[in-house]
Amino acid sequence: MHELSIVQSIVQIVTAEATAANSRQVDEVELDIGTMSGVELSAFHFAWSQAVKNTVMADAKPIINSIEGKANCMMCDTTFLLDHYATPCPNCGSHFIDIQQGKELRVKAISVR
Repeated sequence: MHELSIVQSIVQIVTAEATAANSRQVDEVELDIGTMSGVELSAFHFAWSQAVKNTVMADAKPIINSIEGKANCMMCDTTFLLDHYATPCPNCGSHFIDIQQGKELRVKAISVR
């Protein structure tokens, strides 16, 4: 379950930022998670519930912005939505694609008190 290590990294980032802001409690953590990032959201939520215990994030709510996968075909220059890495270009069938978005995994904003 790599989601646990992802959440642990988020806890480290958010805790450092909350400490720098002299905050004792984090209310919300806004995250961008791409559909192509490999993060399984049910496992992520379970890992979150365990990893935030006894931290400044104990009551923090994760706000997840799901970023759709989007690619550009390198053969015909068609831009299309991508639901998995093996998706070919719907216009020409090529697998030579450049993924434009959907691999994101970042802390976007933190709401503290």
